[in-house]
Amino acid sequence: MICETLIRNARVLDGSGAEAAVLDVAVSGGRIVDVGPGLQVQAAQRIDGKGLVLAPGFIDTHTHDDTSVIETPQMLPKISQGVTTVVVGNCGISAAPVSLRGLVPEPLNLLGKAEYFRYPTFAGYVEALQKARPAVNVAALAGHTAIRNNHLDRLDRVATESEMEAMRADLQEALDAGAIGLSTGLAYANANAATTNEVMGLATVLKAAGAAYATHMRTEAEGVLDAMAEAFAIGQAAGAPVVISHLKCAGVDNWGRSGEVLHALDAARAKQAVCADCYPYAAGSTTLDLKQVDPRVEITITWCTPYPHFAGKALAQIAEEWGITQMDAARRLQPAGAIYHSIAESDMRRILAHPATMIGSDGLPHDAHPHPRLWGTFPRVLGKYCREEKLFPLADAVHKMTGMPAERFGLAGRGLIRSGYAADLVLFDADEVMDTATFAEPVRAAKGIARVWVNGVLAYTAEGATGARAGQFLARGGGSRKG
Repeated sequence: MICETLIRNARVLDGSGAEAAVLDVAVSGGRIVDVGPGLQVQAAQRIDGKGLVLAPGFIDTHTHDDTSVIETPQMLPKISQGVTTVVVGNCGISAAPVSLRGLVPEPLNLLGKAEYFRYPTFAGYVEALQKARPAVNVAALAGHTAIRNNHLDRLDRVATESEMEAMRADLQEALDAGAIGLSTGLAYANANAATTNEVMGLATVLKAAGAAYATHMRTEAEGVLDAMAEAFAIGQAAGAPVVISHLKCAGVDNWGRSGEVLHALDAARAKQAVCADCYPYAAGSTTLDLKQVDPRVEITITWCTPYPHFAGKALAQIAEEWGITQMDAARRLQPAGAIYHSIAESDMRRILAHPATMIGSDGLPHDAHPHPRLWGTFPRVLGKYCREEKLFPLADAVHKMTGMPAERFGLAGRGLIRSGYAADLVLFDADEVMDTATFAEPVRAAKGIARVWVNGVLAYTAEGATGARAGQFLARGGGSRKG
């Protein structure tokens, strides 16, 4: 047999959760064509993987890269971590289908400027994505808030039945064009007015398509268990698997409740398909939300429209300079984004280690001073929490990043090292891999990532991006669509 690339003598973690084995992997035509010890094949390029781990490319299950994959298709923050597939359209916000009337409403503004929202149909977004040819694969959810904004004159009320019909038509168009499901961001003001019945009425479209329901729940603080119950009920009514976005116990008064939260998750898992994603930091980031301003919580401004020079500065320091309270300062800074150190490390660790938890960065690429998770999530899991703190075995960590999300989101032919599967691969040094991005210096590439292939094309080495971009749009059910 003749192949394009042969990776020899690597410790292969195949993404299933099985232990590593020293194997060779042959790649040709964008696919893995053989896996085994001592393969006797001819190859145009031979890579010695001795001492390194070869895994499926990492799948970032929770991103806001919707416009970045088109505007900055090199996707260096992700490809430098070993991420080969991003799931976009989370938290109810997506680049499509969107028909803007005036300004970009919160939280859609997390995806960038108004000029980035030029896809009134999901099919139009897919076409633009194919033309951009990003360095990573893209699987996309359709956002509830984005769809609401298409049809409601204002977002602080419940949709009427005629508006619901129009919303269902938008979601159906997205599903027909390959969307993997529906997302909601019910904690945000512009979706919070939507009742459970409104979301259920929209989500009914998911069952026939076999699509998922992902949700940034109505709250992650005191009422988190009620919010989880609502999410599970919507999933049951829609006949759709449920993904709880960035599961956490948010706010100082909610610390220590991860046991209760995971008990509720396990109880639901006994009756329906449910999982969660989590990022490996005791701090979150979103818009500057007055409901989350708490003097007990360290808050850092990530971007600010009226005062852009405050990006990277602590809210407490800004308030002190102005001689006002943090709440008044937050009001004056609007619109803005922020990092909230509002999660207990012990809760985050417990959720991260749970067997139903996948890894998602929740990074915000348009922030002037982003949360370090944008650049560091996956190496941080492998280095800090797996190697150094031994929170879980390496095989489990890789499974959370590869085989598990591919299965949960229906990305057939991805997430495993198997003959016939897409050649999305990452070669890394398990003894050295680590994030280097910090809260003070968040834009820094990880170390220990040796090579990254996307659909068989070498996209990244330890020296940096190769410039090759071979990402594809991954339609629901696993079908990829090339540009």
